[in-house]
Amino acid sequence: MPRSMTGFARREAKLPWGTLVWEIRSVNHRYLEPSFRLPEDFREIEPHLRDAMRKALQRGKVEASLSVQWEQEGESELGINLAKVSQLTKSAQQINGLLGDAAAPVNALDILRWPGVIQKQELDREAMHKSALDLFESALSGLIEHRTREGAELEQLILTRLDNVSIQVANVRARMPEILAAQREKLQTKLAALQIELDPERLEQEVVLLAQKADVDEELDRLDTHVTEVKRSLKQTDSLGRRLDFLMQELNREANTLSSKSVVSETTQAAVELKVLIEQMREQVQNIE
Repeated sequence: MPRSMTGFARREAKLPWGTLVWEIRSVNHRYLEPSFRLPEDFREIEPHLRDAMRKALQRGKVEASLSVQWEQEGESELGINLAKVSQLTKSAQQINGLLGDAAAPVNALDILRWPGVIQKQELDREAMHKSALDLFESALSGLIEHRTREGAELEQLILTRLDNVSIQVANVRARMPEILAAQREKLQTKLAALQIELDPERLEQEVVLLAQKADVDEELDRLDTHVTEVKRSLKQTDSLGRRLDFLMQELNREANTLSSKSVVSETTQAAVELKVLIEQMREQVQNIE
């Protein structure tokens, strides 16, 4: 089943030390082009993120961003180094004694700003990284689900247009004997108007030559074959987008040949309709992984 290259996923997890939020969005691209926006504390897990993405996706420009909202420090996470405070207080008193009236008062906030006074408990970096990786896997699964749903819709659009291609091919095939007979009659009418006498054998040769120029059986057969191959390919997953893109080129080639061999307006119109349908499919195929 085809997967679209367009998708979005968001996952959030609340943990004792904070809230993690992953957002992943993807658009169509010729190759897989991942990019990550990570907080500084999570930079070292980027290689693992890239490996996970390469295993899950084949193509697309994918942007993944991680945001962290740290919990406000509570009593268990914030401590005050009272020994440090005592040292700073004594030092401030000694300095104030030397300065006398010129001394500025020292308040508690000034002391708290001093390095080493506030002690924050060290978080387990390995546990944080594991939580981020696990949440990323969940977000990546959500992205794949989104791309799969859109891929199913694209598949239906393509199948509908393939059916219309088959209808156009069948109509042209059914009309060809009538078209050739009309061309033969048209030739005979022109010769009669010009009062030119041709022996039956020469006339038959001219009719055969005209039929050969207008013969599109091969193009119609190839169009049918390509339609069958596209339907078969839609059931695959490996390099599907590239395969379908190639088949669209082949379908367009046969439609152009059909147009160039057209001898009546009906086949010209059919060729135009075919090219419109093929172009519509090609636009959809550009977004298939």
